[in-house]
Amino acid sequence: MKLKYILPILFIALMSTSCSTDESNDDPQIVNEVDGLIRIHDIINDTHTIELYSKTGNFSTGYNAISMRLMDNTTNLYVEDASITWLPMMQMPTMQHSSPRSSIAKSLGKDTVYEGYIVYQMTGMDGSGWSLTIDYSIADMVYTATESITVTQAENQNVTSFMADDGSNYVIAMIEPSAPKIAINNLKVGLFRMESMMSFPIVEDYTIALDPRMPGMDNHTSSNNTDLSYSAADTMYHADLSLTMTGYWVLNLKLLNTMDEVLKGEDVTDDNNQSSLYLELEF
Repeated sequence: MKLKYILPILFIALMSTSCSTDESNDDPQIVNEVDGLIRIHDIINDTHTIELYSKTGNFSTGYNAISMRLMDNTTNLYVEDASITWLPMMQMPTMQHSSPRSSIAKSLGKDTVYEGYIVYQMTGMDGSGWSLTIDYSIADMVYTATESITVTQAENQNVTSFMADDGSNYVIAMIEPSAPKIAINNLKVGLFRMESMMSFPIVEDYTIALDPRMPGMDNHTSSNNTDLSYSAADTMYHADLSLTMTGYWVLNLKLLNTMDEVLKGEDVTDDNNQSSLYLELEF
């Protein structure tokens, strides 16, 4: 082939490769910001659809980590700059109350997802009784949305509400381990004081003594456990929980205030096989 024919062919090939590369670089990368989460429920008003997500896909008694997105009902675009608060409410025959909950913040590294937690300390027999109100503002416009939600009963006691010897009502909720294993597990719980039917602030700097036992195995305990202590980093309580075998465990607890006075719970002894303050897990 003569050189005058080869040069045009090479030029066309190079231009074709260059164009193909440029086009692929210009393609937008679609990121699913709720990847790994399961949609629980939508709360809808005239202007927005509020999508609620979690890793389990449902609300249940105990600690619930919740993510949400706000979609504009007209444009179907997700809101990237909103200020959000929420109010869970339990309606009982003669009264109503809220529950422990966090503030809501933008999820780290995400544009459209917001996150927080709610602790549901009880529920109705059929999962009814709870509603969730979302109040939010976008560009100085204020909105609200409310709907009833279903909260299922967890199989084991992962949350407990009680009155202590100081006359205050408290809520303790287990957060971790979510996947217990035969090892030293990170035990993480939240401790809240019920100031009113609507307010449940975090309690700081108390101590929660820990004594895990297996009732089905002569109520034996395990070694290398530590008591729960408060961490200012995440405002929760942490301990080492030694699980030596699979099965049903009772985590016997004692709540002590900053003066080491026992407010609730008892030691496990030969005559007392379980504290009145406890959580459960099974794996």
